[in-house]
Amino acid sequence: MTVRPAPVPAGVLVLPAGVLVFLVGVLVFLAGGVAGAAAGETFRQTTLTIFTDKARLTLPVELATTSDQRRQGLQGRRMLAQDGGMLFDFGRSRPISMWMKDTLISLDMLFIRSDGVIESIVEQTEPHSLKIIRSKGEARAVLELNAGSASRLGIRAGHRVAHRIFDRAPNLPGTPRAGEPSARSE
Repeated sequence: MTVRPAPVPAGVLVLPAGVLVFLVGVLVFLAGGVAGAAAGETFRQTTLTIFTDKARLTLPVELATTSDQRRQGLQGRRMLAQDGGMLFDFGRSRPISMWMKDTLISLDMLFIRSDGVIESIVEQTEPHSLKIIRSKGEARAVLELNAGSASRLGIRAGHRVAHRIFDRAPNLPGTPRAGEPSARSE
């Protein structure tokens, strides 16, 4: 007995399975590229230093400076290095609002003024929340750290963050004075 394929009606396109899988893959890729245009953002690596009452902490951070980078932020990340973070630079001082949409991990958000002083801290944010998280006053930047980091590292409002985006405030305790080497990083 010989098995013959069923006849194909006129006007129907028959594609080999491999070609069909390829075309479906291309469609999924294109749909993802349009729907999640910001998902491909890359972030510059840098360091910053936080001067607390008891320590000088130098932390590796990713820098988000463009609107697409700030929009993407840490969304979709399943983890963040223990003492790593992301520094969002808004370019000028203003009231800042954030949210946790599509953010999978709980964070501490440090709102930082243009002089590098931590204006306020919101700890233990809720993943996926659409609740608006606001600075108490004007801030230039937000540093996002793993939830619990601010408490664990002894970071509180009033402490200073040194990084090239902030104005120098040499009279704060623990900050190098004029003529001394600066802790300011890249």
